[in-house]
Amino acid sequence: MTAAAKPLKPLLIGMVHLPPLPGSAAWTAGNLEPVIAHALADARMLVDAGFAALMVENFGDAPFAAEQVGPETVAAMAVVVREVRRTTGAAVGVNCLRNDARSALGIAAATGAEFIRVNVHTGLAATDQGMITGRANETLRVRAGLCPQVRILADVHVKHAVPVNQPDIALAAEETAYRGRADGLIVSGATTGRAVDRDALARVKKAVPDKPLLVGSGATADSIRELLSVADGAIVGSSLKPGGDISAAIDAKLVKAFIHAATR
Repeated sequence: MTAAAKPLKPLLIGMVHLPPLPGSAAWTAGNLEPVIAHALADARMLVDAGFAALMVENFGDAPFAAEQVGPETVAAMAVVVREVRRTTGAAVGVNCLRNDARSALGIAAATGAEFIRVNVHTGLAATDQGMITGRANETLRVRAGLCPQVRILADVHVKHAVPVNQPDIALAAEETAYRGRADGLIVSGATTGRAVDRDALARVKKAVPDKPLLVGSGATADSIRELLSVADGAIVGSSLKPGGDISAAIDAKLVKAFIHAATR
């Protein structure tokens, strides 16, 4: 078992992007073992380098279901999350793309995961999966019954989407934090791997100063120190892979360079 590194401040969450899972359009593996091996290799590298936590996400399942993943996805993710937690000893989060908070909570309850990510927690967003409606009330009630200790990290103006009900990101942040009762907020760039708008990040922090704020995309070794002058941490994936290729394995040199830049 890999010993979990001492958690760092700021909060750095390393992404474990899963290859296609059973039931997805791109599933070809035939069994889950290659998926588990891929996830564990990335997870070990991230934890050994000093990442405080990991986020497991079914990124390879694109195109995604808008709101509810299939039972085969839940089963596969539960197996992988369990293995990642058991092997690394790190805190682990779950994101069921595109926006299945209920399934993410179920996986967390079954595996002991510590947090989930919800892309659209409140409000209405136009996405490449169509219109997605936040279900904060349902999510909070399900959490209370299944796993009240699990934290909810919610996106504000999530990537790959256009906000419909509240275009002002500061007001959207207030609604997500205080009406939606999210435990922490995430601000990303327009799409996966794209840099966050610094002004938008600052506006969210000013609007909601009492909740953790994470950069959700585009953080690099070159930009992380400036981003951390505003945000409390970052979720990092693309910049840890050669050429930003999400399907590639994490590169040890890139991971070490990022941790060095973030914590120097």
